[in-house]
Amino acid sequence: MGRLFLEPLDGRVYSCACCGAHLARVDDLVSKSFHSRSGRAYLFSAVVNLMSAEKEARLMTTGLHTVCDLYCNGCMQVVGWSYIWAEEPSQKYKEGKSIIERTKVVFSKHDDESPDHCPISPMISFVGMTLDSEMEEDGC
Repeated sequence: MGRLFLEPLDGRVYSCACCGAHLARVDDLVSKSFHSRSGRAYLFSAVVNLMSAEKEARLMTTGLHTVCDLYCNGCMQVVGWSYIWAEEPSQKYKEGKSIIERTKVVFSKHDDESPDHCPISPMISFVGMTLDSEMEEDGC
């Protein structure tokens, strides 16, 4: 097995709720108005530390889309999906963007993590991280 490589992000980030791996920067959040099988979901223009599954066609509430599930590189949990293609012209804006399910992420408010910070460790600490519902109350 190879060495696990995770790209750390600077600033305010969304991290995997299971293992703490950074997944996306707050600045890359496009919309909080999406829904998934488990509830609310967020659309991001850029994500990191995720592995894509095979492409598949899915009929969603907004029409037919070609998507691939996204797995966290740190813990291999499914955290969302990426839009490859949208049939409806009004849905083309989703192409190349990714959905992360709200229940799969925590929010880090701290900018003081060192650049070589590795979120995967034997003792995972979520100090400085909150569930997203708390983040919304803070006006983020």
